[in-house]
Amino acid sequence: MCGSCGAALSKERTVLVKKAKLVVIGNGMAGARLVEELLARGGAERFDIVMFGDEPYGNYNRILLSGVLAGTHDPQDIFINPLSWYQETGVTLHAGVRVERIDCRQKLVHGAGGITEHYDKLVIATGSNAFVPPLAGLKNESGQYKEGVFVFRTLDDCTAITQHAARARRAVVIGGGLLGLEAARGLLELGLEVHVVHLMGHLMELQLDAKGGAILQRSLEAMGLHIHLRKNSREILGNERVSGLRFEDGGSLACDLVVISAGIRPNVELAREAGLLVERGIVVGDDLCTPHDRDIYALGECAQHRGRTYGLVAPLWEQAQVLADRLSGRNPRALYTGSQVSTKLKVMGIELAVMGTREVTGEQDEEVTYVDAARGIYKKLIIRDQRLAGAILLGDTSTAPNLLHTFERGTQVPESRSELLFPSVGEAALPSVLQLPDTAQVCNCNGVSKQQILEAVSKGHRTLKRLCDATRAGTGCGSCKKDVQALLENAVGDTPIEDPSVHYYVPGVPLSKPELVAEIKARGLRSVSAVFDALADGREDVASKTGLASLLKTLWGKDYEDERDARFINDRVHANIQRDATFSVVPRIFGGVTTPAQLRQIADVAERHNVKMVKITGGQRIDLLGIPKEKLPEVWRELGMPSGHAYAKSFRTCKTCVGSDFCRYGLGDSTGLGIAIEKRFQGLESPHKMKLATAGCPRNCSEATTKDLGAVAIGGGRWEILVGGAAGSRVRKGDILCVVDTHEDVLKFMGRFMQYYREHGKYLERTHDFVERVGIDKLRRLLVEDEEKLAARLDAEIQAAVDAYVDPWEEAVRPHHPSQFTRTLPTESEASGSVAQPEA
Repeated sequence: MCGSCGAALSKERTVLVKKAKLVVIGNGMAGARLVEELLARGGAERFDIVMFGDEPYGNYNRILLSGVLAGTHDPQDIFINPLSWYQETGVTLHAGVRVERIDCRQKLVHGAGGITEHYDKLVIATGSNAFVPPLAGLKNESGQYKEGVFVFRTLDDCTAITQHAARARRAVVIGGGLLGLEAARGLLELGLEVHVVHLMGHLMELQLDAKGGAILQRSLEAMGLHIHLRKNSREILGNERVSGLRFEDGGSLACDLVVISAGIRPNVELAREAGLLVERGIVVGDDLCTPHDRDIYALGECAQHRGRTYGLVAPLWEQAQVLADRLSGRNPRALYTGSQVSTKLKVMGIELAVMGTREVTGEQDEEVTYVDAARGIYKKLIIRDQRLAGAILLGDTSTAPNLLHTFERGTQVPESRSELLFPSVGEAALPSVLQLPDTAQVCNCNGVSKQQILEAVSKGHRTLKRLCDATRAGTGCGSCKKDVQALLENAVGDTPIEDPSVHYYVPGVPLSKPELVAEIKARGLRSVSAVFDALADGREDVASKTGLASLLKTLWGKDYEDERDARFINDRVHANIQRDATFSVVPRIFGGVTTPAQLRQIADVAERHNVKMVKITGGQRIDLLGIPKEKLPEVWRELGMPSGHAYAKSFRTCKTCVGSDFCRYGLGDSTGLGIAIEKRFQGLESPHKMKLATAGCPRNCSEATTKDLGAVAIGGGRWEILVGGAAGSRVRKGDILCVVDTHEDVLKFMGRFMQYYREHGKYLERTHDFVERVGIDKLRRLLVEDEEKLAARLDAEIQAAVDAYVDPWEEAVRPHHPSQFTRTLPTESEASGSVAQPEA
């Protein structure tokens, strides 16, 4: 045979080689990550890849489920690989098909609905199931969970919990571990009163020691959580629907929603029934292969390696990389030798980093701790043989990257232990992530190294959003985002970073405010849903709704089409929700001036409704706190006073001093002017809240110079008008817009500034940021000198907004919906089994 014929035949044989079939059971974070890693190594040339997934979706990030529950993340935003990805990569996905049986002898996987796939290699990545403790009364007569009882594990669980929470008031989460607290966070964000019931003596006992758990508890309680420790749940109360929870000690807790998050158990039933070796998990060796069948592998939460199972994502990524190396042929001898357990995450927004052991185990162990309980900070190191054996960083994880590197490399710790807990003066200005080697892992949630981030920057991903999208760093719990930002800024140097999304008025509509306003007006879009339909391809974004509602109300006034689900809870019921799920009612007291009759009326209402606290606010109003939702209409009706708008993104109040009528220093009638300002601008919608003040002289007792707008009497009947002041977390003296001679001019120029801010301010941009962004010189030219001839239109627009004002508390007489103020929570006496009936 000639050489050319031999070469041709060899090439033909190569083409005709049949690919093996790889079947992966499980489309969760471990199974899908394995397929990604395999494809990246050219695995599609070796295998036809088939996957089975219980859920009818693509692969999504379970770490973000609490955000979905809270409404801060749209379900579509948490998908890592949508269904289209499988088609594009040539992967066959049986979505929503549960595997019923594995036939190891015939090498067959049998799925529901008669779907059967042959395999040459099989990977089991079935993850884990929620552990449900043996509770009496858990199910109804038909064998289903009672109405209002849920586990928290999947996207469908989130949807069901959210739907039920809309008609609930008090929720109980059974389990004070990481998942339980994340579920509690989501429920708290939905406006419910949330109780966490935990069997152990402190929270997150798998990650924290007792002292750390106590400090975490204190921080969470300050956020509004109610925490019950050493409580063994025994029985779900209620008939068809939950009405309470009874404990082993005989106590009970009324509730109308229960989320069970008491831990997880590896999902191993398929493997056990197939005859594979199963202990706590599916037993695998360093090659991640099952010992009695060399064609079957397991990884993720369902796998047991060297006696250990892992519930964190970082070990799953390591396993996926090793198995992908072996299956693809890149490194057939790659071995997984176990993971050093470490994690960096957020618990209800509180940063936490944990690695290694939590407690000393011998006399030679050294423990180093730092506690600042008032700030919720707890740091602890366990040092063994001059090496870091474990660490806990709660509330401040600035040194976590260096600590993690020291822990993983097993390098000796410095003699000055404080260098491990606090950056030295020289290092303080330099983020610690910049000092790490390129191989160091930055994002634990998605297993992203410093080198991968830097490579993505070099490929053109030069904004934080694009960089996170490209690498997935920062898309889990988010605790590493500041490190990713530091790496990005260091890599690009002085090169400008421009991300178009920073100019979007709301995240869900890709338009700047001028573009958005122009489209809304041109198309006549008068409702939030209409904006989504026309400008966002019909895709609703929860985080954008309140901003759009405010903008539309500003643009259309009385012609705005109100949709209740676009409002935050405060705006739906016109009161300010408190951390115990009661509300505060703040009637307007113009200029802080009241009468004995008005005070008597407020006192009568407070006594009649057992108001928990009566407080005089910093804005010279009286706040009635602790009012149940169902009592709000009655309270408003009896008060007979207009709303103080203490809950809205709008003009709030105008603080006044005594002024010229009584004060010996008074140069102007600040009280009369303040009342005129409040009556004119009450309830005016704006990008953010506006606090105003009038001062009768430059002594500034009412702090007018540090308000969003202020007017200060300077003598001779003249008033300075200041804009862009602040006195919160940031202190800024307002800029002088102009000096005028009359109250009427104060109202005119204040109104003109408000309207321009309403039209051009970004959503949730306070006036101090707005003034600095636009510039006071430009504002003077536009609003005082009328350089661009805008004044007449701005004056007319603000007058139209004032004319359209309707006191929202009129809903006390005519509620928008019968259930707007209903009570859905059973009383303590009803918790034994009866169901509470809604009240009008």
